[in-house]
Amino acid sequence: MRRRHFVVGAIGTLAGVTLGPDPSRAVAPAPRSQGWHSVPAPGSTPPAQLRRVCAAGPRLAWAVGEEEPGGPTGGRALAMVWNGTAWTKTDLSHLSHVRLWDVAGTGPTAAWSVGQAAEGRSPLLRWNGTTWREAAFPGRGDPDVRLTSVAVGTERRVWVCGTRGGAVRLLHHDGRRWRWLDPLPAPSANLYRIVVGPSGEVWVAGDQSTGGGWSGLVARWDGAWTVLPPIPGLRLGIADIHPAAADDVWAVGTEAGAGGPPGRPGNPSLSHFDGTTWTRVEAGFTLGSLSGIAGDAQGRAAWISGWDYQDRSRSTYLRRDGSGWTVVRGPDDTAATPYLNDVAPIPGTAGFWSVGMTSHVAAPPTEAYTERLGP
Repeated sequence: MRRRHFVVGAIGTLAGVTLGPDPSRAVAPAPRSQGWHSVPAPGSTPPAQLRRVCAAGPRLAWAVGEEEPGGPTGGRALAMVWNGTAWTKTDLSHLSHVRLWDVAGTGPTAAWSVGQAAEGRSPLLRWNGTTWREAAFPGRGDPDVRLTSVAVGTERRVWVCGTRGGAVRLLHHDGRRWRWLDPLPAPSANLYRIVVGPSGEVWVAGDQSTGGGWSGLVARWDGAWTVLPPIPGLRLGIADIHPAAADDVWAVGTEAGAGGPPGRPGNPSLSHFDGTTWTRVEAGFTLGSLSGIAGDAQGRAAWISGWDYQDRSRSTYLRRDGSGWTVVRGPDDTAATPYLNDVAPIPGTAGFWSVGMTSHVAAPPTEAYTERLGP
């Protein structure tokens, strides 16, 4: 069961996580947008949202999500491509997908996406320079295969996390062939994000059932699995991670808490791993979510995308400021009240992309939305 879209809850006791004053505590929101500006992403049918974004450089980026869920067709996958000047909606009429979960790419024909088809299958897609096409892999079409996230490493190696045969696994392409790797030794796990670390190791993040709830889960694959200590919390799911090093890992997500009235948001979760222990870091706001984290050209954690329930007038980010994090607001020159799902660096520049939707309510007239840091 995917738990990623929880939006209700409250902070509870976090056994095993360091709390209290911390040098990484975020401060009050900055008054300026710090260079973020909205960029039109035309063509989506409301309600629509972009879930993930990645860039190969300043002239090529991809973003994926869904449009018109709950409509007569059950929803349709949404994909856009950036050509250096504008976002263009990609024609996916040849696919039967209802949504795309993730995207990763490093070049014009080295991009991949995973999603969900109308009949419940979980296909793997490859960008051919013009559009997305289904790719063959072992287990393709099997009813027990679910692909949830994808990453591209050096030498065009591709990593996909998902499930097969009831077990959470990695699917790896080494440049010649695909193969499934050993199961993750963590029962009742759900994985929502996979990233390639600085030394080529692979990191995954999600959550793990803990009897009536779930805790944050992070693990590493470097030829064998290493499962990090859990990030405890009341129904805590990790949406994204940034491993600058084995002893410098940041994890972001949302804690659903013990429940509450319908529509009550969860709490943003920001944690740091020093090689031994997870330390909980205050996010600078208390109601909302943290959805994505991206590093700079030196590999250091730099920007976090989020949503502040108590101030929905503009988009919300956390920016790394020395040893701490500072809350930064997005542009105020748009009528949108954005909900951000992801943030990603633009290689070869100091810029970043973020994506989401024009409102936190996934109902018309909400449309796909993007922002950019830099020119």
